[in-house]
Formats: sequence, C-alpha cells, structure tokens
Amino acid sequence: MKWLTAILLILLCSLQYRLWFGKNSILDYRQMKQEVDQQILQNANMKQRNSLLKADIHDLKIGLEAIEERARNELGLIKQDETFYRILPSEQNY
Repeated sequence: MKWLTAILLILLCSLQYRLWFGKNSILDYRQMKQEVDQQILQNANMKQRNSLLKADIHDLKIGLEAIEERARNELGLIKQDETFYRILPSEQNY
C-alpha cells in the first residue's frame, strides 16, 4: 500500500510540474495570451490607419480640391496668375 501511495504521489508531482513549468504550461499560456492581446491592439491601430488612408484615397479620386489642397500645403504650389504672400509674425524683444 505504501508503494502505491508513493507511485501515485510521484505521478501527481510530475503532472503538476508539467502543468506549471513544462511545454504548453500555464506560464506559456499567459505569455501567449499577452502576445495575442498586443496583436489585437496593433491590428485595431492598423485598421484605423487603413480607414484613414482609404478616406484619403477616396478624396483624391473624387475631387480636384483635395489634390489642390495637397499641392498647396505639401509642395507649396500656386496657381497661374496667383500671387503668394507669406506673413511673418513680428519679432518682439522682451
């Protein structure tokens, strides 16, 4: 009877060790869950970025106003027979 108890106790300890520290253990599960949560957050950010890019592409395809706005802001272009004025803030000495 003592041998059976000892064998069952050793078996229980080995199974507990594998559960907590072995391959595919609880620690691995927690780490994998954390990685999945980070990936979900990253995917949500990418979806938001993609929707903004799609809206930008849509604006560029539909209207010339968006193209003109981009040309003015990003490239500094002006129309023909148009005069460009830059107003600089006055410098104040303190």
